[in-house]
Formats: sequence, C-alpha cells, structure tokens
Amino acid sequence: MVDGGRRERRAFIGSFTAAGGPGVVTAAVAEPDGSLTLLSAADDVRDPSYLALSPDGGTLYAVSETTEGAVAAYRVKDGALELAGPPVRVGGGPTHLSLLDGHVLTANYGSGSVSAVPIRADGRLAHAPSGILWHTGSGPHEKRQREPHAHQVQPDPAGRWAVSVDLGTDSVRVCGLEGGALALHREIALRPGSGPRHLAFHPAGRHAYVVNELTPTVTVCHWDGEAGSLRPLAETPVLPAAPAGDAYPSGIAVAPDGRFVWVATRGENVLSAFAVEADGERLRPLGTVPCGGDWPRALTLSGGFLYVANERSGDVTWFAVDPSTGLPERVGAVGVPAASCVVLG
Repeated sequence: MVDGGRRERRAFIGSFTAAGGPGVVTAAVAEPDGSLTLLSAADDVRDPSYLALSPDGGTLYAVSETTEGAVAAYRVKDGALELAGPPVRVGGGPTHLSLLDGHVLTANYGSGSVSAVPIRADGRLAHAPSGILWHTGSGPHEKRQREPHAHQVQPDPAGRWAVSVDLGTDSVRVCGLEGGALALHREIALRPGSGPRHLAFHPAGRHAYVVNELTPTVTVCHWDGEAGSLRPLAETPVLPAAPAGDAYPSGIAVAPDGRFVWVATRGENVLSAFAVEADGERLRPLGTVPCGGDWPRALTLSGGFLYVANERSGDVTWFAVDPSTGLPERVGAVGVPAASCVVLG
C-alpha cells in the first residue's frame, strides 16, 4: 500500500521458460513516470507467454504455450503470485487469452481452436473447458497457412461476442458464448496471405484494426456489434518503405480517446504510430521509432505509456506517448529474459 491507502500499481510480465525466461514476473509501477521495478517471479507454469488480469485485480490468468497447451490461475496477494490449482488443458500452443462472461477464453495456435474454461466464484478455474470451437480452412502461405492457427481471442466492446483472429485461414470469427458453449456466428475473410494476428477495437466501438503478420499491414474494419459483423475497409502499410529483411508485425494498441494507433514489428524492431482519421475509418502514418530491443512480441498501453516485451533481447522497454503528436519516446527498460507480454493492473 502507499500513502492514503491507495494500492500500489503492479505489472505482470510473461516469458518463455524454455528460452531461459523466469516465468511470470511481478513488477512495481512507479508514478508518474511509469517505470518498472522487478519484485519477484513465479515459475510454476511452463512458457506463460500471455496473461490476463481479472477486473478486481485479484486473479491473474496465464496460458502455457506448450505443445499440449494449458491455462492457469494465480492468486495475487500483495503483488505476489500463488498458483490456484493445477493448469487446465485447453488445446495445443495457446498464444492468447481473455475473459468473457465468467469464462477464460484461449486462442490455441497449434490446434487451431478456441476454448472456454469456466471461472469459479473464487477465481479458480474449472477442471476442463466447457466449450471448444475448432477452426477449419487454410491459406496460400506454404509454411504458415497449411491449417488453422487461432492467434487471438477477445470480447467485442459490448461484451456480447467472442472475436477470434486466425493467422492460418486469413479470417476473423465471431462467436457466441452461451452456457459455456462456443458457437460460430460469422466468419469474415481477409485478404489471402495477409496472416492476421491480433485485433484491437476503437473505443467508440464502430471500428477494429487487424494487424497482419505475414504482410506488414493493418486492416481497418467496420464493426457492427448488433449484427456481430466485421467488414474490411482498407489495408494500411505498417512501415514507410519495403523492409530490407524480416518484418513481422505483432502487437497493436489503440489510444483510449481513439486518436492514435501503435503497432510493433519484429525484425525491423520498430514501433509505428498512426493518427486515426475519418471517425476511425482511416489510419495516417506518423512515423516509426526503434522499439529499444530485439523482436518486440507484444505491445501494451497503460497510463500514457507504451510497454514493449522484447523477446530476443530479453527486456521490457517503455515509452512516453506525446499526447499531441502520438509519437512514442523511449523512457526506460528492465531486463526480463525471453519476455513475451506485459499486463498492468
């Protein structure tokens, strides 16, 4: 606790234990500069590559991005983590998770599926998924799109739909969750070979931005929450020029006021900033800045700062965002081997 009884903010950092990562790292977040100070690590779960915090901040959920694939729950006590039961098998190679209607949803890249695991009243997980939705299809990329690869799943802004992004099938699926069962409502095709990875909604709830991994672009889409429908409008390049080598976009973040969008790109190791125009329908490039490390896997915006998990250089860098221009400026960094994501509470 801090003065006045206000709870000190915490950050939780995922990492790949198979590559030397410490597991889930807890850090203190300083005000007002957003800097991180490492406090402790929990290595109970293998390869906890992506994390999600409960709304009350009392439980942290982590995928185990392994071949067999699992999700686990941690109790958060004074910033420390305590495993709350054994990990639950969900599907091969889960890369993302989110919370919807009393369930943890996981996107399982290896098995090409989305799973729903019920959350008990005390925050612990049920022993098995209540629903699994199997994706079908493929794409033109010979190595990366031979089969479905669900990469992300999250609620829509109204919390009515589960929206999953599939890199292997160049599509976004909109699903309903009723009684723990996942039912496909609609599948939206994106450009063949684009390789969609993650999606972020505009705060007004009428547009969404899909970052594509296999072609360095962002697809701007119109979102109809009533109909549960996504309509692609345009594709915007992430980089100002054709990349000289590898360029694989990863994370995407949208400003709370909807004025800016940021994208991280691995290989080029940059953050790209965009101005949002035409009520959300157009992205105008503002420029790029170095991400401060190597292989930025995930990007998180919190408190006016962008946090970047740089997997290969093994660090987390953070950037202050200029509120008038939207351009990030590097402020600091902390070492976390094989860092994969950052979640702030």
